[in-house]
Amino acid sequence: MSVQSYLDNLSSKLNLKQDEKDKVKRSIDTLSDRLDRYFAGQLKDHFKFGSYTRGTILPRKADPKSDVDYMVIFKNPNNYKPNTLLNYLRNFVDYYYKSSEIHQSHPTIVLELNHIKFELVPAKKEDWGTIYIPSPSSSYEDWMITDPNAFNQKLTDTNVNHSYKIKPLVRLMKYWNRENGSYLSSYELENWIVGNYYWGCYSLKDYTYSTFEKLTYNYDDPKGYKDKVDRAKKIIKQTKEYEDNDMPYSAESEIKKLFPDF
Repeated sequence: MSVQSYLDNLSSKLNLKQDEKDKVKRSIDTLSDRLDRYFAGQLKDHFKFGSYTRGTILPRKADPKSDVDYMVIFKNPNNYKPNTLLNYLRNFVDYYYKSSEIHQSHPTIVLELNHIKFELVPAKKEDWGTIYIPSPSSSYEDWMITDPNAFNQKLTDTNVNHSYKIKPLVRLMKYWNRENGSYLSSYELENWIVGNYYWGCYSLKDYTYSTFEKLTYNYDDPKGYKDKVDRAKKIIKQTKEYEDNDMPYSAESEIKKLFPDF
């Protein structure tokens, strides 16, 4: 097997398979129905967003922390602060999901089922359409503006413009990030990948090499993360040298250090 075929196969495995998609969809449908019943007349809207809607979520086998982001927009006529709405969601999950693992992680309520994890985000929406979610706990403001699905079209367009290599690349890079401590947030990593240039890239292998060669870190990033980036760059360099010397088996063995099979 070549590096190219190995990366193609691994990327395919990192794509959610139909049976897992079906289980997640059933859970989303159940969650949606329960929200409507529990909060009858109190919600403006609720919907999924994030990597699940972009098709870049990883299967649980590759990432046990894989989750579905789900926004719950309250009417909130009394202009309650985020903690009040978070408590509403906490009471909701306590009512319907007693046997599941539930915890609060500002600004979300985390609901972990056997096959998927939900991050429920409370929100409010102005009459002109602006959506607000709770600000980070370190912020002086209670709310911050968001556009939860704005990035989806940008990712889709970039994927199409690059012959459908960007989403497989994103899944590979998210897998590498997961294997190395998940220092980068999913959105941060995806947004960075979409913003890169890929001159002369045609195969998924080309895109992968180019991405790691562009990967950098800041002066104040943790040493552990810097070491992992440096290690990744060395592996890519060595893999390319093996290929240049017509040593495909050594090249494949080297790239597996970066992307172990699962």
